[in-house]
Amino acid sequence: MGKEKFVYNVHTLRYEKVEVSTKERVLRILGFLCAVLVAGGLFTFLTWELFPSPKEKALLRELHQMELQYTELNKQLDLMSKVLANVQERDAGVHRMLFGMDPIDPAIWNGGIGGHNAYSDLVNYKRTGALIKKTREKADRLMHQIRLQSESLDTIIALAKDREKMLASIPSIKPVRSDKLSRKVSLLSGFGYRIHPIFKVRKLHTGIDFTAPRGTPIQATGDGKVVKIEHKRTGYGNSVVIDHGYGYQTRYGHMQRIDVKVGQKVKKGQQIGLVGSTGTSTAPHCHYEVIYKGQKINPIQYCMDGLSPKEYQELVEMASTANHSFD
Repeated sequence: MGKEKFVYNVHTLRYEKVEVSTKERVLRILGFLCAVLVAGGLFTFLTWELFPSPKEKALLRELHQMELQYTELNKQLDLMSKVLANVQERDAGVHRMLFGMDPIDPAIWNGGIGGHNAYSDLVNYKRTGALIKKTREKADRLMHQIRLQSESLDTIIALAKDREKMLASIPSIKPVRSDKLSRKVSLLSGFGYRIHPIFKVRKLHTGIDFTAPRGTPIQATGDGKVVKIEHKRTGYGNSVVIDHGYGYQTRYGHMQRIDVKVGQKVKKGQQIGLVGSTGTSTAPHCHYEVIYKGQKINPIQYCMDGLSPKEYQELVEMASTANHSFD
């Protein structure tokens, strides 16, 4: 039973008993309970913060280790990014120097990845969200750049294969091996206006005459396909035309024998016939022409095999000297 309270009434000059209403009692009880709950909550919070449980301590240690691991992972991603950037620079050099192509656009290489809210789910992680977001951004950017670099390398491989095919196809050797020629290469009859050996008039000689003993093998000067074979009593006599692609064709005239047929594919250095003196010819030799995009050009620029730069220059000068041709 609670203690009764009395207050002194100055009007009646006596002590009167204090009557507490039910509402006031309820409010007092509720206020007390609220105070207890607040105090308990505050005590619990301080206890958790200042005196974590063993399980919480283990989780905090694990979280700290995770942060250390993420920091180390970020360093490794930075290093990988630098290495990839170096590969990309070398890739750009290959494109520019070897293939004359534009390298990967820097705007695409450094372009954004993902959407604006790609990492919005990490906002809820107040302690580690920023670190995880940073790591994921680096990893995603690295994957984006690796994909671009892989596609670029695929392009380089394709270009290299095509370039290898082109280098094998473009005429680059003499139609008769140097060791099979009957006289020094410097005495050959070159491209330009020459005195025709039969008609004795100045006439444009559209090829180079390589003199060699009758029956000497004639070789294809580049990979290609035989597109034309002629057997005539005049002109080029027995002749072969090879299409090398890339705008190039070569003609081999005055042959004694032809060893290929129309439509046949040939390789650089493959025998296609023998030196002869058929057609309008005064001595056994191979009349050789290079045709680029329908125009006959000086073959001397495509006879570089087995010659030093100095020897090649001497050959060019000798081939340009006006003399008699053999056809």
